[in-house]
Amino acid sequence: MLHLLLSKSQIVGWPPVRSYRKNALQAKKNEAEASGFYVKVSMDGAPYLRKINLQAYCGYAELLKALEAMFRFTVGQYSERQGYNGSDYKPIYEDKDGGWMLVGYVPWEIFMSSCKRLRIMKGSEASRGPDSGV
Repeated sequence: MLHLLLSKSQIVGWPPVRSYRKNALQAKKNEAEASGFYVKVSMDGAPYLRKINLQAYCGYAELLKALEAMFRFTVGQYSERQGYNGSDYKPIYEDKDGGWMLVGYVPWEIFMSSCKRLRIMKGSEASRGPDSGV
């Protein structure tokens, strides 16, 4: 009897799933992934990552408000000369080429097409570079 239980526990994929169910589940999964552009977001000091859909936002202001609410921090005002003022954190992103740039540095459409992941780093670490803590 023990031998019979061991052999059933070693069976992979039991109970059998019919192929049309597998195909239906795969189609739903592909449809969900195609309906959005998801990127991972990390924050220095936070023990977890989040995943957000960039297509759900219309611009930087909306995205930054959502990140502020999600991680409970304030970004401050962005200016091209000084970056983000009035904040201990700086939102940066990794582009397709693997380089890190400040969020808001390029037009929204370019950001949407090139963003691979987001990171909210402490301002004190921003001067050392984003790769120092990853």
